[in-house]
Amino acid sequence: MKQLLILSGKGGTGKTTIASAFIKLSKAKAYADCDVDAPNLHLITEQSSAPKRTDYYGLPKAEINTELCIQCDRCRQNCRFDSISVDKKYKVNPFACEGCGVCQAICPVEAISLKPAVAGELMLHAKEGKVFSTAQLKMGSGTSGMLVTEVKKQMKSATAPTHLAIIDGSPGIGCPVIASLSGADMVLMVAEPSISGIHDMERIINTAAKFGTKTAICINKFDTNIENTKKIEEFCKKQGLAFMGKIPFDAGAIKAINNGQTIVDINCASGIAVKVVFNKTIKLLFEEYPVLHSNDALHI
Repeated sequence: MKQLLILSGKGGTGKTTIASAFIKLSKAKAYADCDVDAPNLHLITEQSSAPKRTDYYGLPKAEINTELCIQCDRCRQNCRFDSISVDKKYKVNPFACEGCGVCQAICPVEAISLKPAVAGELMLHAKEGKVFSTAQLKMGSGTSGMLVTEVKKQMKSATAPTHLAIIDGSPGIGCPVIASLSGADMVLMVAEPSISGIHDMERIINTAAKFGTKTAICINKFDTNIENTKKIEEFCKKQGLAFMGKIPFDAGAIKAINNGQTIVDINCASGIAVKVVFNKTIKLLFEEYPVLHSNDALHI
């Protein structure tokens, strides 16, 4: 099963819009939303059943047994995260606690224990031969990369043999993106023709290069800045990066998304353009293409 990962260096480039169009065009039997901090692929992909929900446990959290506590104050004084407070009784703020275990180790009466804590929720739609895996990280939890790994594991374990899986990744280059890159056969980078968009595109390319993952580029909303669009095209040509095409800014896309549709569900300029990008991307995915490596640092 080939894994096509769709990424963007920043939010708002249209990554999920393009991912949903690819899912529709490919009739994908397996796909996932790995943007666990703010998943939204489910809003524009129809699901025929309620998901199977599973609690995801991240780092443990400290709990204080107030009946055993002798209020020696050692835990509060030694907590580097300031997660312990006292108001008649000692208590732990679960949003601040990092589960390091220092308080448990120094408590003279063993009044503190580390308990498993729910850090998010895994959701799996599996019906009629289709599998959609996603998750929502709980506010204040910091194990997003680990949760992304579980999303991908869930998708693979529930999927019957199929030739293609499409993964909607997170913006940026942080832990969720790194976890998404693991095992991906190819990255489609959705760039936007802005100064920050170009800068963040470069960061994604260099990150993918460290994994030895083949990378292709497309530009969304290309006509909002023709000069920067030309810079991106020239950059791709100079660096030998596969350029998949350009998608225009389109009011029709906004209308489709607001109606819970993909841009290929209606007749619009962006929908027509994304079909060209899709065909070139799928062709490249299943063909050999030179892969950039970590020592091939890129600068635009």
